[in-house]
Amino acid sequence: MAEPSSISCIPLGEVGKLPQKVNCHKCGHVLYQGEELRSPEEILQANEGACPKCGAKLSLAPLSINVEATSQKSFVKLPR
Repeated sequence: MAEPSSISCIPLGEVGKLPQKVNCHKCGHVLYQGEELRSPEEILQANEGACPKCGAKLSLAPLSINVEATSQKSFVKLPR
């Protein structure tokens, strides 16, 4: 049985906005992209639990999470 694929969330856009891009971890297909934040459960349900491109089973347990600053100006370093 194949290992379930997880989804990766990548923020996009301007400072003050929280755009979201969610990809299939296995093939990179965009499962959701927009300025309205969606929960992993909503995205999983909208795709019926599987990637529509490669058929990988999607999981709520992430294998990786990527958070990227849109520019150096929007990057905030948090104290430890």
